[in-house]
Amino acid sequence: MLNKQYTSMPVDDLDQLDLLDKEDLLKIVKSMMSGGVALSFYGKRTAKEIDRKVRPRVTRVIKALCEGPEHEQSKNLLIEGENLQAMVTLYKYRGQVDLIVTDPPYNTGQYFRYNDKWDTDPNDPDLGVLVSSEDGSRHTKWMKAMLPRLNMMKVMLKPNGVLAICIDENELFHLGMMLDEVFGEQNRIGIINWQKSYSPKNDSKHLSSATEYVLVYARDKSLVKTGLLSRDEAMDQKYKNLDNDPDGPWKTNGDPTVATPAEKDRYAIQSPFTGALHYPGARAWSNPKKTMKSWLEAWGSKYVEKDLQDGRAKALVLKSAPIPRGALKNNLDSNPVIADEDIYNDDVIKMSREAAIQVRDTQVWPTLYFSGDGLGRPYIKRHLNKVKQGKVPMTYWADDDYSEPDVIGAQSWDHEESGHSQSGINELNAIVGKGHNFQTVKPLKLIKKIIQLWCPSNGLVLDPYAGSGTTGHAILELNKETEADRRFILIEQGSPDRGDKYARSLTQLRLKRVITGERPDETGRLVKAADPINAGFQFQLLTKQIDANTVLSMKKDELIDVVITSHWETEKRTSLYLQRIDKPGFDFLVGKNDSNEGYFIVWDGADSVGQLDIDTYSKIIQESKKAGLKPPYHVYARYEVYQAKSVNFYKIPDKILAHLGLNEDSDRFNDDEGSE
Repeated sequence: MLNKQYTSMPVDDLDQLDLLDKEDLLKIVKSMMSGGVALSFYGKRTAKEIDRKVRPRVTRVIKALCEGPEHEQSKNLLIEGENLQAMVTLYKYRGQVDLIVTDPPYNTGQYFRYNDKWDTDPNDPDLGVLVSSEDGSRHTKWMKAMLPRLNMMKVMLKPNGVLAICIDENELFHLGMMLDEVFGEQNRIGIINWQKSYSPKNDSKHLSSATEYVLVYARDKSLVKTGLLSRDEAMDQKYKNLDNDPDGPWKTNGDPTVATPAEKDRYAIQSPFTGALHYPGARAWSNPKKTMKSWLEAWGSKYVEKDLQDGRAKALVLKSAPIPRGALKNNLDSNPVIADEDIYNDDVIKMSREAAIQVRDTQVWPTLYFSGDGLGRPYIKRHLNKVKQGKVPMTYWADDDYSEPDVIGAQSWDHEESGHSQSGINELNAIVGKGHNFQTVKPLKLIKKIIQLWCPSNGLVLDPYAGSGTTGHAILELNKETEADRRFILIEQGSPDRGDKYARSLTQLRLKRVITGERPDETGRLVKAADPINAGFQFQLLTKQIDANTVLSMKKDELIDVVITSHWETEKRTSLYLQRIDKPGFDFLVGKNDSNEGYFIVWDGADSVGQLDIDTYSKIIQESKKAGLKPPYHVYARYEVYQAKSVNFYKIPDKILAHLGLNEDSDRFNDDEGSE
């Protein structure tokens, strides 16, 4: 039996085995003995546990960088910060994400950075150094960085959620092995091979790199349903209405046969126009014989079953009509047996032809029709209003009969379907102008297709490597184009080590201009070049680590941000999105949910948390009425000395820490829900 072990060390450098600890070595040996396939590399065990050690962060809302109406801002998030820390902080979204679509650094020696301190302290803020293409441990470092993030991505997904992760050939195989391990090989949906360029480049002395990949995995493949892509104009143009059919346009040349033959359905049918015999060849007629007979008789003549001694089931022929002599042979191909001149001019055939021409010229044609004004082969009418209003992703975009398959396996998308790298850069240029120096931009077409396939119209999309914001841009446009209500969470750290926090300078700017419709013209001046979109997003910044002392020492605005961004209802997983209320005249009211229920923080002075007592309860009722809100009243306070049925009480700091996944008793990250 073949056993494979993938390691980060050269096979002839056995001294590197000393770097593996006992547990890693035992796993390798056990996998080899069991005949399994495993990905092994130095530091893997630590990498698998890092996500449990990362602490959540304080989240601040930067109002100046938020965009759109307040009720729209709470639906979408743009988070500036390290993505592993951000996903840990987004504890309330665990198990709530429909689709993760992301584009991590490709480890080409240009973008990927690694901090060796993360092996022992994943909370270390240093970004580390750029990993060059000559670094002998570059694959190990990349996998050590990716593995904890893949673990967290899986935890964020719904049971029927999907991960679509972009990659190139540098780490394709390592990423695939990690995904097989984290998600399970049985949950691999497929590998999308998309054409990133359409002209050769001098980037290799062997093969010019023209494609990249998207690996698609499900948390539980049995629960996933792959959607349909939007139909395009070219598809609909293939549908005509040659006979004024009241059911509307139909596709010509619809194949009346199926590839899985049953002998009873492999018989000849006689043309009502010419008397020729038509066979399904090695295939079979796709509809029952009774149905085929009714369609043939709709051309105006009577049909009967007859044994032609041709090695097939009984044929459907015109009653009392002569049979072409070729039918006496064992005809097993699909070529018609042409009627000779005597049969063509036979009285029965002539009467049948006259009746069929009358139907052809004056009536709606039967479902089974004959091409070439009746002189050609039989086909089936397939009406546009009865086909799926979308197209199923197939191996290649060539088949227009989008019927059953909804699992894609290995797939190729050419640049007309998926866009290409330059189009992604051009799209970014059109929004923010040139000079951004951002060269790793995925085309909108590619991301839109992925979203359409695996995110419902009201679903939530997460992108932990948001980059220039293509995912958010795609969702905003799709919502407008299809009247959907998808939401997004984008996480982007930028390159603060180089003074470029492009979560602000690029990602936020792109999303803002998509919403406002503003674009730079040739001179760089902003003009209204597109219709604005009724949408918004909230800009959040991750700051210091959070614990009980941090919460109790927060200023008022800071604590309001933490409550608004972290709150969720434990029992129902509702109220994930709270709209902040920041208006004069309210001492305790800080926000509301979609059910128009108010959220309150009781203050004792400007920045000190107070207690819920009869006096503060009375004031909460007054503020709720003033704001037009309804009970229950969601109240955060240090202590509760007065209780009421209309109050949902949240103790500070305990409940805030719990909403961030911190254990209320030990004040440690709640690792009983660690990486699966």
